[in-house]
Amino acid sequence: MNVLKSIVVDDEELSRNVLRNFASKTQDVEVVAMCEDGLEASNYLSRHAVDLIFLDIEMPEMSGIDLIKSLTKPPMVILVTSKREHAIEAFEYNVVDYVLKPFDYARFLKAVNRAREIFQNNQGSNEDDPDLFVKVDSRLVKIPANDVYWVEALGDYIVINTEESKYIVHNTMKGIESKLSSDKFIRVHRSYIVRLDKIETLDEAVIVIKQKIIPIGGTYRSRLMNRLNMV
Repeated sequence: MNVLKSIVVDDEELSRNVLRNFASKTQDVEVVAMCEDGLEASNYLSRHAVDLIFLDIEMPEMSGIDLIKSLTKPPMVILVTSKREHAIEAFEYNVVDYVLKPFDYARFLKAVNRAREIFQNNQGSNEDDPDLFVKVDSRLVKIPANDVYWVEALGDYIVINTEESKYIVHNTMKGIESKLSSDKFIRVHRSYIVRLDKIETLDEAVIVIKQKIIPIGGTYRSRLMNRLNMV
């Protein structure tokens, strides 16, 4: 994975140092600048591209929210603040996470892992998905990967479900998983793989795609929730 180039924006020196220290312990995260307020950060961002901002909200001259509003194409943002009351407004701007001070390294890492997932998904979205070819009778039929909604296990076979058709193929879940883009598809149960952008609704136990109820396995739930771009 590419290194996440990051800046820390906070008017409290102690908070800046904590964030820089935690980042230094974390693989693939590099703090390239430390800014004391929103104005300094705005000037830096006008000259340099970054992937991630660790951003305080309440700062003199320009608040963290105002900084986000001022950016035409803001990078990913993890808000780090001592105030709970800004959370609802903050998530209107698609921030990655909202971390309350004081926080420990585990909470910092959880936020960074969310940013990593989004970063990887965005990189993958720029690449074409490889099409699948399945044998139907004596012919090979092409299935565009974008047409696949979910895959389910059926004994020694798998069933590839698309908008219009179902294809029964002699293969394993592990085998088909290796053929699908890990940026677009995710295993959610030992018997199910789903395409993330086809999910319509979900709760703690099930996913719904085209009125199909798909169970979420306990060992897969955490990874699934981290992959979702929740607001």
